[in-house]
Amino acid sequence: MSTTNYPSATPQSQPPKKDYKILIIGLLAAGFLLTWGYLLWNNNKQEQVQQQQTQQIAKVTDEKGQLQKNFDDALVRLDSLTGTNNKMQSQLSERQTEIGKLKGNIRGILKKEKLTEAEKKKAEDLIKELNDKINNLEQEVARLTQENQQLNADKTQLTADKEKLTTDLQTTTTAKQDLEKKVDVASTLNASNIAISPIHEKSNGKEKVTTTAKRVNKLVISFDVDNRIAQTGQTDVYVCITGPDGQPVSVPALGSGTFTTREEGDKVFTAKVPVDIEAGKKKSVQFAWKQNSDFKIGSYKIEIYHNGFKIGEGTKELKKGGLFS
Repeated sequence: MSTTNYPSATPQSQPPKKDYKILIIGLLAAGFLLTWGYLLWNNNKQEQVQQQQTQQIAKVTDEKGQLQKNFDDALVRLDSLTGTNNKMQSQLSERQTEIGKLKGNIRGILKKEKLTEAEKKKAEDLIKELNDKINNLEQEVARLTQENQQLNADKTQLTADKEKLTTDLQTTTTAKQDLEKKVDVASTLNASNIAISPIHEKSNGKEKVTTTAKRVNKLVISFDVDNRIAQTGQTDVYVCITGPDGQPVSVPALGSGTFTTREEGDKVFTAKVPVDIEAGKKKSVQFAWKQNSDFKIGSYKIEIYHNGFKIGEGTKELKKGGLFS
């Protein structure tokens, strides 16, 4: 083998060049895989965070909903309780005011979209306080209801007693009135020995009985009265004189007037005669009727009344008289 200093026409072998294309592609692929993996991880992380937030929101919503339900349940109890007896409202007004304040405070908290832990705790405490007050209110209403029932029972008994007493009183009053009527009727005087004397009274005071109408200037009427049960004291006897013309003799200036009878209604009386009587004793009565006009010819009827009843009557005929009368 020869050695020369001239370059040989045959190329000499050189080391192979490095190929970076595959490396770059690998690096890019690895980077893509890492990025995709990170995105998957980040997406999963976001989903977990979102799921946790959703769960937390649901939990908060459930807690608020439970608070609202507890509050609504308390209001239902309260409405049912306060509607039990409206008559008790005045007695429970102070407690109702306190409960009203609590209801307002609870509503104010529950109106918020989101509640802090402190607000939830406050709402829970207020609802518990509300339920405690409602429990006390229930007990008070139960007590008042029992008392009211007892009062109603007592009222019913008192009403029955009153009705019985009223009935007894009415019966007693009726019996008393009947007895008083009987006593009143029974105490009416009896008249007897009725006498009517036409009198001619002379200027010197001397009197003479006459039946001549033109000479008569007064009628003297006498009778006896008595009653076994009449009370001692003064009573009035009415004398009614009817003239020959059928008209009552009435002179208001001399005390005539009207009175009420038991059976004939109002009647004109000629004179009212006061009589002092004693129980069980006979009393003689006499009075003279003088009128401011002449006595007429004909029959005069005299009726005597006491206590609204006619107790006697009599008649007297006055004549025309003779030539020398």
